[in-house]
Amino acid sequence: MSCESLRPSPACVLGALLAASLVAPRAEAQLEDVRIEGVPDYEWHAGCFGTATGNLMGFWDRNGFPEFYTGPTGGGVAPLNSRASQGNQGIFSLWASKAGRDGRPANLPGHEDDYYVDYESVSADPFRVAGRREHVPDCLGDFIGLSQDKWADLGGECRGNIDGFSYVHWDRSAARRWARPGREPSIPDGSDIASGLVTWTRFRGGEASSFCQLADFNPKVTGGAGFTYADLKTEIRAGRPVLLFMQPNDELSRPLAGVARVNPDIHGMLAYGYWVGDDGTPYVRYRTSWASGDQMLSPWTAAPWLPGTLGFPLRGVIGYQPLPRIRSIRREGAEVVLSWDGSAAVVRDATAGERRQAQRFVVERAGSPEAAVWTPVSEPMEALEFREQAPAGGDMFYRVRSVPVW
Repeated sequence: MSCESLRPSPACVLGALLAASLVAPRAEAQLEDVRIEGVPDYEWHAGCFGTATGNLMGFWDRNGFPEFYTGPTGGGVAPLNSRASQGNQGIFSLWASKAGRDGRPANLPGHEDDYYVDYESVSADPFRVAGRREHVPDCLGDFIGLSQDKWADLGGECRGNIDGFSYVHWDRSAARRWARPGREPSIPDGSDIASGLVTWTRFRGGEASSFCQLADFNPKVTGGAGFTYADLKTEIRAGRPVLLFMQPNDELSRPLAGVARVNPDIHGMLAYGYWVGDDGTPYVRYRTSWASGDQMLSPWTAAPWLPGTLGFPLRGVIGYQPLPRIRSIRREGAEVVLSWDGSAAVVRDATAGERRQAQRFVVERAGSPEAAVWTPVSEPMEALEFREQAPAGGDMFYRVRSVPVW
């Protein structure tokens, strides 16, 4: 694990070593083995949820949304790793921009310059100490509240955020809370991971849906509510990696370095597959946020997912889906031609020996953008372009909808 000059706590380092022992059971003893292909595995840098969301958006940049990362690293395509030996550490700027890194001018402060001192630091944000204006948000960490000491109270649980930490505003009933940035009066702007992912996507010129939900086995959840293993399988089959929010069940805040009610211990990871053993035990395949490799599995139970010092169970998940983005509508002779960005995620079922594109696209049109009914004008297709004979009459509006294949 390489963290440049940013030092994770001993717990972080020990957790990385312990997690390496969580490998799959015997490869032949499986009922289901399904995973999303091409999910990056970046090293920890400036916070676990910064890294986890970097893995998420690096995946989408590689799989249908090329405007998510546009820096010079990897020739403008998010790499699969962040190895310094391959010149890939500039990808850290996807979630933590910094003066002088990844093509950023050396005199232009970024996320790390304005908010980060050291892992778990409770010091004031550096931009305040320096008496300068903070930079305009430009990376994932800026939008999800990472390391930003701005809020006296988050959800009645803690103040936030200390360096390397983020927060999620859960629906305590265990219902799925869909992010609605700008329409969430009880949620301070910029303080929530799910809402921040949506506003970051808008910053990148797109649109997305995102939700958070407590896990069904969380001890605070009753009555069969919460995010289930079946829900996880649905997201994976649809080609959508899921963020995992790990947190001790009995800790909503803690004192640290003489400061009361700071963020609790947490860890962020990214689920990209599921594995069911021959005994029926359901496992989750995930990126640890420590570049630990492909064979990381833990059972979908209340037991701690990471043993030893980082013995945190799963509190809940954050789901995310970027929506198709129409890039152009043009006339070519008598035809209307549409092109768009959309999910190119591929899912592999190792047990069945199959791989398939997870989403297809349906083009719809209507006479008004506010129309209650839109008419499908295409069959579900994998292509990112559609053409049809230009309809007669007045103005016509088009939209593209993605539909899961599996």
